Amino acid sequence: MNHAPTIPPPRKLSRETRRAQVIEATIEVLAEQGYARTTLTDVARRAGISHGLVNFHFQTKDALLAETLGYLSDEYRQNWDAALTAAGPSPAHQLDALIRADFEPAICTPARLAAWLSFWGEAQSRPLYQAKCGENDRLYITKLEEICAALLREGRYPGDPILISRVLRVTSEGVWVDLISTREPYSATEALQTVHAAAMAFFPKHFGAEGLL
Repeated sequence: MNHAPTIPPPRKLSRETRRAQVIEATIEVLAEQGYARTTLTDVARRAGISHGLVNFHFQTKDALLAETLGYLSDEYRQNWDAALTAAGPSPAHQLDALIRADFEPAICTPARLAAWLSFWGEAQSRPLYQAKCGENDRLYITKLEEICAALLREGRYPGDPILISRVLRVTSEGVWVDLISTREPYSATEALQTVHAAAMAFFPKHFGAEGLL
């Protein structure tokens, strides 16, 4: 007779699974309390494990925050990379995929947006940010510039691909901040429309108010 596999008790979780559990708890605590007020004790309580177990995996708060930032950065890169792969070779479809990737439900959550904002807003985290996110950011910026350059050629549009890609990037980042800081919150759908409006301003033959034409 076959029996369904049992879920291992908490102490028998793999090291990788346990670390991911602690990092997810850290994201939630960062979202609620901010960078400076996050403590290992709060993270342990949120994860439902002992303070000693958090210490075993991460040793210090700085190490935990560094790993959390790297986790978020790698998650973000994997998300847009998968979106590009699915989009195919068309630069318009690739740009649309990159824009939409920022508002995927798994990425665009209140907790994740607030955690990102905690890292962005903490001046002392800038060296940490560059160490953990710098290469992923450079890859994203380079890819976005390449796509904008290809779409400018295809549509015979005027403009500088570097400046256009920067406008699109900071619009998307700004909308992320707006989603969690505005007094009159709006939906992820409206946020996506905002970035598509920026794309429409530069590529009107390819983008409309609702996205790709």
